Amino acid sequence: MSPVNTKISRADCLALAKLAEQAERWDDVIKQLKSIISYSDAHLTMEERNLLSIAYKHVTGTLRTSWRTIEGIEKQETVNGRATQREQALIRRQREKIENELADACRDLLNLLDRYLVPAAEPGEERVFYYKMQGDYYRYLAEFARRQDRERSAQLALEAYKASYKHAFSTLPPWHPTRLGVALNFSVYFHDVHGSPDRACHLAKHAFDEAVGAMHATPEHTFRDSLMILQLLRDDIILWSAEMLQDEERGEQTSEQG
Repeated sequence: MSPVNTKISRADCLALAKLAEQAERWDDVIKQLKSIISYSDAHLTMEERNLLSIAYKHVTGTLRTSWRTIEGIEKQETVNGRATQREQALIRRQREKIENELADACRDLLNLLDRYLVPAAEPGEERVFYYKMQGDYYRYLAEFARRQDRERSAQLALEAYKASYKHAFSTLPPWHPTRLGVALNFSVYFHDVHGSPDRACHLAKHAFDEAVGAMHATPEHTFRDSLMILQLLRDDIILWSAEMLQDEERGEQTSEQG
């Protein structure tokens, strides 16, 4: 009886990754895509890039939601003072456990990007896509990191977003979903991490206005994706503008009282 050939091809890895996606086994998706990266010298197709993005987004998204929940409980118990010291320690331990798992997941992807994907990326959409991912996952690290680690992650996120936005600006049209996605997430960075709603609004509105002005040239196969991101940009602009108006009104009331 001849031995069975257990080595699988790149096509097999992709098929297994897509199967794992349907079963929502995200760690298995990531495992297969790591094999594809080694098969392909880090040159992924658009389908493979999107699978990689979806898998890590699900893994980290679940952990980010869990972290926010535990952090909210921890703050609430600190304010109302109902939790015993033992209970507070248990809550803190759970939060730190989630933080470690989230940091590991983010650094795992960032390692792939730094060592393989970014150096091999072709100019244009592929490079913009990977720079944006770098910015996103350094931003996630900055969300929960403490002190110097937060500053470092925030700075690395800023550098990655700048590189992505600059390259998108020079290689992709204003209506392109990837370029719009960079503008959306970069503006979120300015609002959530940098604490600059005015800069977030300016960036989002600039991207929105440019894209709307060029929508007549949007190909049919990308129109729906572009429109969806434009709606998200519009929602953020409205929300952040309202926040800034409220801050201005509070500032005026404080001045009058003073």
